[in-house]
Amino acid sequence: MTKIESVTGTGIPLLLDDIDTDRIIPARFLRCVTFEGLGEHAFEDDRLQDPDHPFDKPQYQNASILIGGRNFGCGSSREHAPQSLIRWGIQAIIAESYAEIFFGNCTSLGVPAVCASRKALEQLDQTVKANPDQEITVDLLAMKVRCGDQEFDCTLPDNARSALTTGTYDFLAQLLKSTDEIKDRAADVPYFTSFA
Repeated sequence: MTKIESVTGTGIPLLLDDIDTDRIIPARFLRCVTFEGLGEHAFEDDRLQDPDHPFDKPQYQNASILIGGRNFGCGSSREHAPQSLIRWGIQAIIAESYAEIFFGNCTSLGVPAVCASRKALEQLDQTVKANPDQEITVDLLAMKVRCGDQEFDCTLPDNARSALTTGTYDFLAQLLKSTDEIKDRAADVPYFTSFA
């Protein structure tokens, strides 16, 4: 299981409030059988309406840290939203707050979704716009966001932080790691052993 103790990369500024999952990935893309290819459709409708959308700007195409606003990921509970961001290249999100289900989906997919103050977000937003190549580090051990000579506090619930930093956020990996224990237990359950 992969431990996620920090994420470093360039940022993409999207400092807007109440970005809902319908905007992150429009509903017409929910019919997919797998999540492959969803990244190219992240914010598709917003991008069609706004020719200046950050997800279309060349200077942000290799960004891996999204800077959002308040109540990021609100709306429906679709896992497609964080999946599309991951497939676009996002590895961490820094925002003022998150919708609960979106936050849980991010954590279970290994994407740290940390909170920072509005002032910190505004400073990060300005820095990234002025210098898109400036790296940002989200440090889950120190609970700090670093960007050049700037350093900000960030927060993450203890259970999410522990799951990410110990690698136990990946439920499938946990299940596969316990294969022998599961087989041993199944051998003792009459329901599995009494019917041929």
